[in-house]
This record gives sequence, C-alpha cells and structure tokens, in this order.
Amino acid sequence: MESAPEVSQSRMRTFLAVVDTGSVRAAAAELHVSEPAVSTSLGQLRRVLGVELVRREGRGLRLTPAGEVYAGYCRTIMGLLDQAYAAVQTAEEGRLRLGAVATASEVVLPPALAAFRRRHPKVELSLTVAPRDQLFDHLRHHEVDLVLGGRPPRGAGFMLRATRSNTLIVVGAPGVVADLAHSTWLMRSHGSGLRETTLGLLNRLELDPPQLTLGTHGAVVASARSGLGVTLVHADAVADDLARGDLVQLDVPRTPMSRPWAVATARLAPSTAELFIEHLTDQQVMGTSAFHPVNRSPG
Repeated sequence: MESAPEVSQSRMRTFLAVVDTGSVRAAAAELHVSEPAVSTSLGQLRRVLGVELVRREGRGLRLTPAGEVYAGYCRTIMGLLDQAYAAVQTAEEGRLRLGAVATASEVVLPPALAAFRRRHPKVELSLTVAPRDQLFDHLRHHEVDLVLGGRPPRGAGFMLRATRSNTLIVVGAPGVVADLAHSTWLMRSHGSGLRETTLGLLNRLELDPPQLTLGTHGAVVASARSGLGVTLVHADAVADDLARGDLVQLDVPRTPMSRPWAVATARLAPSTAELFIEHLTDQQVMGTSAFHPVNRSPG
C-alpha cells in the first residue's frame, strides 16, 4: 500500500490563504510573500497530489470538488497542530483561541476577559467573532479551542461545558405600532443562531412579515432604535437602550424566550480552555455573571 505524499505545513497554510481570500494576490498580501511564491506553492501541491485543487473564475479562483475536500482536511490538520502546541504548554503560559458570536463578544466576553487577563496575564488570547454555524465549523477543524454562543449542534460530538441564563425579547423604537404581520423584522446574517430562532418564532406565530437582513448585532439594534423595524434580541444586549427609553420591549406572543448562553469545546480541550471555563464558573470572581458548569457530555 502506497503511503500518502508528504505536504509541508507551509504549503497547506498557503493553500488555505488562497481558499480564504479567493485569489493569489490577496493570499500573497496576507502571507507577506510574492505572488509567484503562492502560485509555485499551488503548482507543487497539484503535482504532489495529482489533482486540480482550484480553477480560475474571473479574476479569482474557485475550489474544485477535490479542493473543497482537501481544504477541510488542511484546516483540521493545521488546527490540530496549533492545538498540540498549546496542549504541551502550561495553562498559565499557554495560548487560548476563543470563538464567540457577535453579541456574546460585545456583551458577555469583555468583563470576563478583563478579569481573566488580570488573573492569568501570561495566557496568549485570540478571539474569532463569527455566526454560530461558522464558529462550530472552526471548532470542528480545531481552529478555535472554545466557543461561546448558543448550544452546540446535537450529534456533532462537541462538549457542552457551561451555561448562563439568557432571555430573548422583541424590541422596537418608542411609539412603534406592534403590527407583527406588517412591521419589518430586522434580521441577523445567515448562519446566525438568533436568525434561526427569529424565523422559528415567526413560523410558530404563522406570520410572514417583511424582513430586512442587516448582518451585525450593532446594525440591527441601531436600526431598531431608529424606527426601521422590530427585532428579536438578547435582553442583556439592549439593557441600556431600554433604561434610556431608546427602545421598548414589545408584547409579542411566545416571548420572552429563554435561550441560555453556552460554552462548548471539542472532546479534547487544551488546558487553557479548561482554565477559562474554571474562570467563567467561579462565582466569587464572576458574581452574578458566572456560568454554571455542565457535566462533560457530547452535544
């Protein structure tokens, strides 16, 4: 049986840079190398693997079916290499790659990270902010060590590690007429757990109102504040707006909704992730913002 051809880490990283940026030029700029160097690396990969990984499309590149498959393996391999490096470092001086949905990154994480940095100043932190589905793809490929957002997908093998109460409410500008069937509903981007929850709510209410996708949490809340429409949002994220009277909570059937924040890891989590979970669940440090630990069980 022939052994698989050897491919260097640098070629894998170059290939993934092309995948993520969509072109040789953009990948070269990201990697701080020349365009010919990127093109040479792609050519070497093609010769070693014996298949085409990318095809030209306009001014950019498009993955072939083989390229789609290989990109997934490259992400997993490179993620595991990064995780392996972190795993052999001491927790107090290691690296922690966090992933969070936008609202959690703006509302939940800042005070938690500030307190964690004071306790463990030598831990190297990085944060990826993305919609829920993308984050769990990152976790599946070991590109992040821990995800803070909604509950992990069932049957995917992720570990639910801690939860914290969280309430979803419908809000709009003061004086807005809560005509749920005709009011414009302001939506998060595709892949967002909050978008899925909103669509589920509208389906249960048998409503098909106008929708406007604005993407980010900040854009949705600002648009609701301006009277552009109504939206389902995390109550914690608009507490100040409600207190100032810039937004009001609307009386909508089936709301408020309980959707706890959740912390998830892969089955094997580095010691820094365990350290951060201990921090989040430490009531003496986190007070009322503390998470509650969950038994390690696959989601």
